[in-house]
Amino acid sequence: MKLTLHIGLPSAGTPAMQSVLDAKRNQLASKGVLYSASLGRKNHTRLFMAVTDPDHIDPLRVARGFAGRQAQARLHADVLAELKAEIARSDCKRLILSAEQLAISLYHRSELVRLREFLDEVADEVSIVCHVQEQARAMLRNYIGQVMAGRTTPLTRDLELMAEADWETACLNQWPKTPQPAHKSPEVVAPAFWLDYGRLVERWEDVFGEGRVTLRPALPEDPSPKQVMDEVCTAFDLPRSIGKADPVGAPTLPSAASLTRARLLNEGFAKLITTGKIIPRRLWRILHAEASIPGPAPVAGQLAEVSARFKAMNAELIERFPDIAPALVPDDPISNWQEADPDFGFRASQYLAAYLPRIEKATQDTRREHLKAVISQRETAKEVLSPEAEQLLPPLAKANFERLRGGPFAPSNRLAKGDLTRLGADYPPAPARKLPKGSTGKVIVGCMKNEGPYILEWVAYHRAIGVDNFLIYTNGCEDGTDEILDRLQEMGVLQHRLNDDWKGQSPQQYALNQSKKEPVIRKAEWLIHIDVDEFINVRCGNGTLDDFLELVPEATNVAMTWRMFGHNGVTDLSDDLVIDQFTRCAPSFCPKPHTAWGFKTMTRNLGLYGKLSCHRPNKPDQSRLAQVAWANGSAQLLGQDLKTGGWRSSKGNIGYDLLQLNHYALRSAESFLIKRQRGRALHVDRSIGLNYWIRMDWNDHEDHSIRRNSTRVKAELDRLKQDPELAKWHDKACAWHRAKADELHKVPEFEKLYQRALTLKLTAMERVSYALALDMES
Repeated sequence: MKLTLHIGLPSAGTPAMQSVLDAKRNQLASKGVLYSASLGRKNHTRLFMAVTDPDHIDPLRVARGFAGRQAQARLHADVLAELKAEIARSDCKRLILSAEQLAISLYHRSELVRLREFLDEVADEVSIVCHVQEQARAMLRNYIGQVMAGRTTPLTRDLELMAEADWETACLNQWPKTPQPAHKSPEVVAPAFWLDYGRLVERWEDVFGEGRVTLRPALPEDPSPKQVMDEVCTAFDLPRSIGKADPVGAPTLPSAASLTRARLLNEGFAKLITTGKIIPRRLWRILHAEASIPGPAPVAGQLAEVSARFKAMNAELIERFPDIAPALVPDDPISNWQEADPDFGFRASQYLAAYLPRIEKATQDTRREHLKAVISQRETAKEVLSPEAEQLLPPLAKANFERLRGGPFAPSNRLAKGDLTRLGADYPPAPARKLPKGSTGKVIVGCMKNEGPYILEWVAYHRAIGVDNFLIYTNGCEDGTDEILDRLQEMGVLQHRLNDDWKGQSPQQYALNQSKKEPVIRKAEWLIHIDVDEFINVRCGNGTLDDFLELVPEATNVAMTWRMFGHNGVTDLSDDLVIDQFTRCAPSFCPKPHTAWGFKTMTRNLGLYGKLSCHRPNKPDQSRLAQVAWANGSAQLLGQDLKTGGWRSSKGNIGYDLLQLNHYALRSAESFLIKRQRGRALHVDRSIGLNYWIRMDWNDHEDHSIRRNSTRVKAELDRLKQDPELAKWHDKACAWHRAKADELHKVPEFEKLYQRALTLKLTAMERVSYALALDMES
């Protein structure tokens, strides 16, 4: 196996190139090139965390629970095993790994040796690619990133080191000698030792071998899709037939005044932290953003002395790597660097006083959550495999169980707020909303196949919480789904489109692409893409979407995180309300497996994204990214999180206190049997079997909160069923599913699956362990 290792630099366009490699993963595989997904979809952060020296505890390892030696050792073993398994599943002869932290954070020779030993386990030949930017530009971008992460020292400290004969050593002397909190870590506070590209090449070739490193030119500040794709193909020696790249856009930089304000605020934040206050990263970013003001960004021309310092060395490097010459041309010099005035009489102390109540609340919340986490980890550390799990779980799942026990990813119900086991008071009917002229309001676009018995409840429910219109696509239906939807269209309730002639990789994505042409979508205020087994559960005010949206008026997108509901012991098909039948679900804290905290999106229809996809809008308009504001289901704004990608909530941005997406992937056992027979809407090439049941049958905790809607849903359902034609087709759909279930019970393959599924009794941690093993094998 030949391996190309991409080590950065972050400011040289690495994220854009990683996005291309991620988007073209399947095309690359067809050409015999594997871009690892097990180490991360885009940036292979897990590789970096696995190979740092045990005592080099960077903010990423702390944030993700791998600060300790044993935890990092387990990570190292897991990453290596998963990468080996991924390689074994592929037919590829080449491997590409990319982690932007490698060049800028691995500074000990011992770390490069650890990396080399790791890679020797999977590759016969390793070559290194590093994209470089002219040093003044790179220093400025690095400084901006550091200030946004908490740096308090001004850039003049770094510039004073320009007079040192050995830049790299002078910088490393500034690195803290002992582990520090995140805002004081060397990655945040120390000068950029790696700007000496000559020494960078020497250091890496000392470990990987002479001639193993290639320097490549940074992407332009605002690269075209062709420029990005051309550089990816050239740098990684890829064929040009892997398609086109999506637009990237220039990075959004803070104004020079905002940068000064952020640094001064950091000084205050640091003092508060010494008094015991806790400022989570998300809140830190939000407070920076609130203090920012428009204005010109800082420019690298102010750092002409940096360009002069590295001019001779760059000339030597260009002789060896001629292609980097354009990237190393410095900006035209202007006046020397001077920190910008923060403007308007800015005083950090006044802002800190205004921020203090939120910081106090964050401190209390964080301490409370930490205590819950400690208690939960102690409890899960005591868990042992049940006798059934001992028989069922493969070795890999059992190993996962041991790793999860007492760890930061062990599932628990510690995020649940309030007593969700009791049924609260009914929500009264919400008053009808009069739409502005020319608006179709809040619109759900969905896809269905043979979902007849469940359509009316789903429509009635979402009408009751404030959805105004629906656009539903169907393909291959036999159970009366089309007739039900056609009748609802005749009644003016929704729009129905046949999708039998879909093209491409999935009927769902084809439908979403086609929906953009529809007036009901073009005139929508908000767009929501969910499936018929997903119910938006609003838990504030009167339980309507407007009640939630009033809490986040700035939001342009809401990440509606799944809560997975199992079959709840219900075996037979029933025409009772889904929201009443299935009340047992996954733990509220369930960061693994990846499906547990998936989300769907409610998107304000402002044209900020060019494509509507299954979980979220994609292809953002780079020129309008500043207008994008994502919120979670706890009505918390997420800063930069999710703006350009991602469809799963994380420990850092999870929140579904006020809005969650109840996901009834199975419903009853017989409903699962019928779903198993017909396949899936989005993933047409994936079968639904026992593994699907294991992933989705969560019955660990009770959540009755959605049932506060039952009375008004039944009232709306009764109104719909007053139409005789609609009621007739609903009854026919129920009869079709009853007959299909009876038919499948008589098929040995399906009856065996049905009986086996009902006998499975797994704890939450056993289920997570098994699901993680299935993810590695698929």
